[in-house]
Amino acid sequence: MPELPEVETIAQRLSSKLKSLEISSVRIIYPPVLKNEDLSIIHDLKGRKVAGVRRRGKMLLIDFERNLSLLVHLKMTGQLLFCPKEEPSDKHTHFILSFKDEKRELRFRDVRKFGFISCIRNLDISCVAELKNLGPEPLEIDSTFFKKLFQGRKARLKSLLLNQNFIAGIGNIYADEILFQAKLHPLTPASNLGDNDLKQLLKAMREVLRKAIIHKGSSIRTFTNAEGQRGKFQNYHRVYGRESLSCFICREKIKRLRLGGRSSFYCPSCQKEKNCEPNN
Repeated sequence: MPELPEVETIAQRLSSKLKSLEISSVRIIYPPVLKNEDLSIIHDLKGRKVAGVRRRGKMLLIDFERNLSLLVHLKMTGQLLFCPKEEPSDKHTHFILSFKDEKRELRFRDVRKFGFISCIRNLDISCVAELKNLGPEPLEIDSTFFKKLFQGRKARLKSLLLNQNFIAGIGNIYADEILFQAKLHPLTPASNLGDNDLKQLLKAMREVLRKAIIHKGSSIRTFTNAEGQRGKFQNYHRVYGRESLSCFICREKIKRLRLGGRSSFYCPSCQKEKNCEPNN
């Protein structure tokens, strides 16, 4: 699933391409991709101009004039592609926006059909189920608030970082990379962290996410930006997907464990355990 850096990469690119373009047509090829029960709100997009594109957590918001927004969740294999109209679309293209006096169109493509689109009134955004309970943005948190987030928390670090109600936007890839850089074991209980641990964790979170955005995200499987280009941050992964390979720091073999049904990659030498036991 695209995480914060991948979605931010798409948002930044689309914002510069789509701003001020006017919707000329809306094509719904696969109706279940829409979460709205009332399809009239989707067709109400016609004639509106794009005001901007932004990210919240792992989701995209395309804002239009006169208080209307499209919420797009890519889920596992979703893609938003800004393509030439003459370029043939395939059977996995489920939704298309065309623009007045523009030779390209915006296509939502999703092989596994887990992604979705929802059209919402801007005044209702705070009430949207997918948005209202999201935690803070990791690149906007200051050290004081970050410390408060962990007060009273006993969950394991990896589980906390994946909890979108705790911090929004971090998934499996970046949780592993952040914990490695912070030299913290994924099974460490949050209650075991000292002030210095939290300082290192916040620093690592900022650095890893910012570097990933600079390199346009990680293309592990299907991720591309809005113009079909792959990211490059997978070339800088230190632990994710590197089981049995040597750690770049200490040469110890990278290990993998299962936590909550997901694989976690870590270096047993650089990321020492602190009262943690694997949950097999």
